[in-house]
Amino acid sequence: MRQRITVAAVVGVGSGMFCWFLLKHLHQNAGDFRWALHLAERLVARQNPYDTPLEQYPLPAAFVALPFLRLQPEIAGGIFCGMSSALLAFGLTREGYGRLLVFLAFPYWAGVLTAQWTALIAASAFFPMLLPATMMKPQVGLPVFLTRLSRRGLLACIFVAALSFAVLPQWPALWLRQTHHYEHFIPLLVFPGPLLLLALLRYRERDAWLLLLASIMPQRWFFDGFTLCLIPKSRREIVFTAGLSWGTGIWRWYHQPATFTEVGRLAVIFLYLPVLAVILFRSAAAPPTATDAQ
Repeated sequence: MRQRITVAAVVGVGSGMFCWFLLKHLHQNAGDFRWALHLAERLVARQNPYDTPLEQYPLPAAFVALPFLRLQPEIAGGIFCGMSSALLAFGLTREGYGRLLVFLAFPYWAGVLTAQWTALIAASAFFPMLLPATMMKPQVGLPVFLTRLSRRGLLACIFVAALSFAVLPQWPALWLRQTHHYEHFIPLLVFPGPLLLLALLRYRERDAWLLLLASIMPQRWFFDGFTLCLIPKSRREIVFTAGLSWGTGIWRWYHQPATFTEVGRLAVIFLYLPVLAVILFRSAAAPPTATDAQ
């Protein structure tokens, strides 16, 4: 346990400092975390938190941002990224240190660049009390919520939802009005996305459903696919999927996608199809992991 905590702390401090450096030197404010801070600031000031079409997060995201309000935005984003990464690392090491290789995947670093929620959402798969994190970015979190649901996790989500209604009863209506501003792609509907339906051949496996559910969610950029890191288990699977994921980063470096459909096609080819291959070619007789057994 002490070694796992140490490793998680190292991952958290390193990723948090690197995120802060990127946010500071690229003048990114708090990155994507700025919108959670915006929600929290408006709540504290008793103002409408959805006063801009750019605010597209559910109200519960404000609860996470409240402790960071007095910090500089870049520091807040860095700490949030570091804590999320540390929690994910601690969860991953429950099944061995080889799974830490998921941090080499391009979607993780794309998330670090903008202080995204995906690492925290992935971490919620290992800790039921963290499951409310899936509510903060539901288009990414819902597949994790549905495939990792537990009694304690459900109770935690109900508590957070009830608290949000107590604070601002009309927030769902205000939030839903913002959704038409969300530019996105749906992996299953972007060619060759229909191939992902082959995951139904393994319909009895939880990983297959995680992939399928993720493929029907609206997404915007490559970091939204990071929760697929929960599917590869062995070192070979992780290296295979993480390595191919850099195809999106290399393409992005030399060619700026012109449309979200192009972003979606790259995500399907370099993120989703490699994970599908892992599911289909994984031995059906492979023993369940500790998380599966739980």
